[in-house]
Amino acid sequence: MTIQVGDHLPQVTFRVSGKDGPEARTTDDIFKGRRVVLVGVPGAFTPSCHRNHLPGFVEKQAEIKARGVDAIAITSVNDVFVLDAWQKASGAEGLEFLADGNAEFAKAIGLEMDGTGFGLGPRSKRYAALVEDGVVRILNIEDSPAKTEISGVDALLKVL
Repeated sequence: MTIQVGDHLPQVTFRVSGKDGPEARTTDDIFKGRRVVLVGVPGAFTPSCHRNHLPGFVEKQAEIKARGVDAIAITSVNDVFVLDAWQKASGAEGLEFLADGNAEFAKAIGLEMDGTGFGLGPRSKRYAALVEDGVVRILNIEDSPAKTEISGVDALLKVL
């Protein structure tokens, strides 16, 4: 079942890049007591994600945070090393990248998609959400992985 506005995020463990290598961070570690914009993308470095979706959140992170947001987190079904490289290549310092390498989070919130027809395996649908203290307050899910219309930064800023 797809997560809905008002639902609590399920407990999963992400991997993040730390000073000494990959570190485990739970849903509570990331969202408890914080107001977080969470952006789900099908894959790091993929055309729509890399050129159309992520750049807006990088460029407008100060504007987002000025609206009372503590953090902007990007999650994808990629390993922590790929997400670390993507963060660096995108100049996305200040954003948190959450590796969901086994699609556990995407599946737990019902936003997984089957990318096997494209040789990608299980992936996350594209979405943007506002999560307050672990509760989903805004959820904009794209109907196509190539679109960034309702999950893009400008659409999110209109409702923050």
